[in-house]
Amino acid sequence: MRVLHYLRALNGIIVRELLRFVHQRGRFISALVRPLVWLCIFAAGFRSTLGLAPIPPYETYILYEAYITPGLIGMIQLFNGMQSSLSMVYDREMGSMRTLLISPLPRWFLLVSKLLAGTLVSLPQAYAFLLVAWFYDVRPPVDGYLALLPALMLSGLMLGALGLLLSSFIKQLENFAGVMNFVIFPLFFLSTALYPLWKIQESSPLLFTLAGYNPFSQAVELIRFALYGRFNAYACLYVLAALVLFLAMAVIGYNPTKGMMQKKGN
Repeated sequence: MRVLHYLRALNGIIVRELLRFVHQRGRFISALVRPLVWLCIFAAGFRSTLGLAPIPPYETYILYEAYITPGLIGMIQLFNGMQSSLSMVYDREMGSMRTLLISPLPRWFLLVSKLLAGTLVSLPQAYAFLLVAWFYDVRPPVDGYLALLPALMLSGLMLGALGLLLSSFIKQLENFAGVMNFVIFPLFFLSTALYPLWKIQESSPLLFTLAGYNPFSQAVELIRFALYGRFNAYACLYVLAALVLFLAMAVIGYNPTKGMMQKKGN
């Protein structure tokens, strides 16, 4: 196999995912409506009751909307990663990935290409949400929009790798919704997306510990710091380690000789 073959496969997978996203307008609208509901309704009820002053470096933030916006961006990437995995379940059984998975190309390369394509799709959704949030007085520094891009790439890859890992365990498309309900909601609500970590600690030390180890929490913190021009080294390393772990497990899961694919064949 030559490098050209790899580039053609990568380009084909990315273009196909982008075209699918363009033709599925409802997917783009739903990706914006979901976090906007939280931003407009949830934040309106809690902005006066939740004090954010004790959390450095967010002591200058006045609006609760400014605090939860990075968490809602993480929500967009979380749902996008799971939806991309949903399409993977279908493509693996009767779509294009069924053909690609039996091609001479390494399986890990195909999975990484699919993961990269899904992450690229989440980027315009995140920035479109930030554009709408600007009208709700969520106005981070201009350089924050540029610093946010690598954070979105890393967090999107990690959440997409988690979705790929879950899709390797799913035999039928009908079972995907139930599995997602046991993943999306615990990851989102047991995180720092809506409440700061110190606020969770006040209510329950156990939830504080779980939220601290939640990879989605670290993804949100990485996005939050980057959006306001800061770098969270711990969150970056944590998300990177989670990405490597989830991707390695997904590659094993899709290996017909070692992972879940062998069990399905049997």
